[in-house]
Amino acid sequence: MPIVAQSTETTDWVSRFADEVIEESERRAPGKPVVVASGLSPSGPIHLGNLREVMTPHLVADEVRRRGYEVRHLISWDDYDRYRKVPAGVAGVDESWAEHIGKPLTSVPAPEGSPHPNWAEHFKATMIASLAELGVEFDGISQTAQYTSGAYREQILHAMKHRGEIDAVLGQYRTKPKPARKQQQKAVDEAELEAEEGSGAASEDDGSSGSAGYFPYKPYCGACEKDLTTVTAYDDATTELAYTCTACGFSETVRLSEFNRGKLVWKVDWPMRWAYEGVVFEPSGVDHSSPGSSFQVGGQIVGIFGGEQPIGPMYAFVGISGMAKMSSSKGGVPTPADALRIMEPQLLRWLYARRRPNQSFKIAFDQEIQRLYDEWDKLAAKVADGSALPGDVAAYTRAVGTASGALPATPRPLPYRTLASVADITAGHRDQALRILSDLDPANPLTSLDEARPRYDRAEAWINTHVPADQRTIVRDEPDAELLKSLDEQAQQSVRLLLDGLEEHWSLDGLTHLVYGVPKVQAGFSADATPKELPPEIKTSQRSFFALLYHLLVGRDTGPRLPTLLLAVGQDRVRRLLGE
Repeated sequence: MPIVAQSTETTDWVSRFADEVIEESERRAPGKPVVVASGLSPSGPIHLGNLREVMTPHLVADEVRRRGYEVRHLISWDDYDRYRKVPAGVAGVDESWAEHIGKPLTSVPAPEGSPHPNWAEHFKATMIASLAELGVEFDGISQTAQYTSGAYREQILHAMKHRGEIDAVLGQYRTKPKPARKQQQKAVDEAELEAEEGSGAASEDDGSSGSAGYFPYKPYCGACEKDLTTVTAYDDATTELAYTCTACGFSETVRLSEFNRGKLVWKVDWPMRWAYEGVVFEPSGVDHSSPGSSFQVGGQIVGIFGGEQPIGPMYAFVGISGMAKMSSSKGGVPTPADALRIMEPQLLRWLYARRRPNQSFKIAFDQEIQRLYDEWDKLAAKVADGSALPGDVAAYTRAVGTASGALPATPRPLPYRTLASVADITAGHRDQALRILSDLDPANPLTSLDEARPRYDRAEAWINTHVPADQRTIVRDEPDAELLKSLDEQAQQSVRLLLDGLEEHWSLDGLTHLVYGVPKVQAGFSADATPKELPPEIKTSQRSFFALLYHLLVGRDTGPRLPTLLLAVGQDRVRRLLGE
């Protein structure tokens, strides 16, 4: 019996879907484990858009587990799909790899230098490692293993026997004339193609070919291993199937009841698996909402296999700051592993948990990551003091852990933007980084850089891999004598006020108070005066003062936050560069 049968008090989207999934599972298969599913094609790098295919059911499955139910989250690795095209951006892979087009992904060699036995395993391995880091529990199912072991033999024979019914369903969409496309619809269609290419739908046809009629099954050629085959005859009684390969000319007759070198075409394969596995919940991409899409057609075909279509939302695309929507067919798109190099798993989980599946969002690889981390830290503080809204608490809770426990976390989660600035300024010198970070809070100094890890390592990786060289911070070796000589009396006074207050204010908060306070004091106000108590021109004075300090310290008019920069440079060096 479940430990808890009620939904949580929150109104978050995960809880609502969990309610529906539990109810539907009890109706379909009472007393049995709840089955949710995802499908991934290791045809190339599995990107952050594909991750939504996993995170949506994972979050729902985890909520169901928290309530005491047994859950299976299946990830079908579509590694028996055809190698469809040579993906861009894969190291060591060029157009010579086109010779493998049409073969199963598990029959294509791995990229040069890979320790893995084939193409599919190479790209699966990286994703599996990322999912482990994200705390995603799943049962992986290799479709190569399923098909070549004969696990689906009865389903294949059933599909062949009922090929007329399947053909009739597909024919409803196959014969529809294409409407005139507006530019917006054309973009949607292109997006659908890209999404299906990356999600296992591939560009397989629906099996309709040849003078012998319709067959929902494609053999892989016994000579060249490609699926460029045409079924020329099939006998239901004996299961004898004849085919010819249009690529190499090979032909043979096999007994399908004993033959394990082929697969059902995609629009039949997917609903067959729903019935075979008893899937209750599986999301689908926005492309699957269009007429004739795999999900819609599958909903009609699944009944032929004695099953029901899963419930599940349509999920929207995931983008990257400064980039268009991702497509694995175009290559060079960020993967979960890329994201986890620059952000902690909790933040990445939160980005997927806080938005409803039908809401698109972007993952930041640019300066926006600093703002996201600020937002995340503010949420953590609100959760800690009890002021966060219930929906935000739910998303935070799902981000920091699963039903199995909390994810490993940074002991001292210092601000990401501060860590990035320190990593930028120190350029890999860990002792110097520890010195600066210890000065942030002199009353409670860091004793080891490990206290700031792994967040510090993520911030350092972001600085090293995503910040252009011309935006990196290089502290001056010598004072800018010419600029110092040119300063007017007011500028000289502002520098003197800063230098006089350095020792007393040498901490992150103290220096923040000092650098903002100097222009206030110069204008005759208290350093503690609030913005409401100050005239608007004080902001202009502050900006001018900050620009002057940046020029004196790093030779530019912008840079890392000044308090962090001052701590990084160190008191003695600051005094020398500011002309003392």
